[in-house]
Amino acid sequence: MSADEQASSFVDRIFALRDRLLGNPRFHDWMSAFPPTRPIVRDRAGALFDLCSGFVYTQILLASMRVGLLERLAAGPQTASVLAAQLSLSPDATLRLLNAAVALGLASKRSGGRYGLGVTGAALRGNPGVAEMIEHNAMLYADLADPVALLRNQRPAGEIARFWPYARAARPGDLPAEEVGAYSALMSASQSFIAPDIAAAWPFERHRRLLDIGGGEGAFICAIAARVKTNLRFTLFDLPAVSARAKDRLEAAGLGRRVETIGGDFLEGPLPQGADLVTLVRIIHDHEDEATLKLLRNIAAVLPPDGTLLIAEPMSGTPGAARAADAYFSFFFLAMGGGRPRTPAEIARLLRSAGFRRIRRIATRRPLMTSLISASH
Repeated sequence: MSADEQASSFVDRIFALRDRLLGNPRFHDWMSAFPPTRPIVRDRAGALFDLCSGFVYTQILLASMRVGLLERLAAGPQTASVLAAQLSLSPDATLRLLNAAVALGLASKRSGGRYGLGVTGAALRGNPGVAEMIEHNAMLYADLADPVALLRNQRPAGEIARFWPYARAARPGDLPAEEVGAYSALMSASQSFIAPDIAAAWPFERHRRLLDIGGGEGAFICAIAARVKTNLRFTLFDLPAVSARAKDRLEAAGLGRRVETIGGDFLEGPLPQGADLVTLVRIIHDHEDEATLKLLRNIAAVLPPDGTLLIAEPMSGTPGAARAADAYFSFFFLAMGGGRPRTPAEIARLLRSAGFRRIRRIATRRPLMTSLISASH
């Protein structure tokens, strides 16, 4: 047996011992009674309960958003009786929702029997894009009603797949305007709250022209343009119906002279030339490896020798982001009908196959929201 095999065998035995102990009721009783380990048992019990109850928590969050509870609390602390009339709920239902919201940090108890915003509720109020994602997740909950059927591909396309039609369309470039409006608006909302992290991590002012592929309605470009006051110019490339929406938004934002909008299918090409920085913001995790490799090769073909590709999205295996990437986004893309979160190493392999050589990770402030990889020839 080799040294690696011996080490692996030893680690496997350690894990087997751990599993036997954690599954032993007598060991649990001892851990609960022993003062030094008692807090650990409590924490693990709480984590197990949260895992079992997570769906209930999300429904409490959804109900709080739909009845406008956080909006009412943001206006100032209120009593349950006053809120009941405002929310069109019975006093008992209002008190039940308020107590649940307090438990989740959405609300907090104040003096005089009143309720105000909690820490989590206040944070949600400051991120309107999150509120839109919460409402959007109601579709995902419906698609996950039978998760085993979803894993076995034993059910027709669900609500998430219908909401993101390009994921299954044979010719995404032919999608009409009425089929891209809803998802384009949601993309804009989600891009707006990750753009500051990307802007803080990369020196955009060093570049001449930025090509944002799959840029939606231009929310990312708007955010970067507001921070970078140099001569940086922009090109937005997305499906024709989406780029038309972007053009209107960018002109309304006063960026018509700095931004060119072009419609097309980035998997079919050719891509616009002339940019020394290409950005893919939450794009490649929407696609399987074959399509992703095709896109990366299309980018390599138009990127100049001094150019850089910047990939921004949640990545599998990132410390602190495992639940977001490997749990949430993994099943989200399964419901959508294509794509998956990848590790930085998997992305790097695709980049090398596409002809990129200098590849490096860029630290971000909130890797839970997005990680960065830069690549060049």
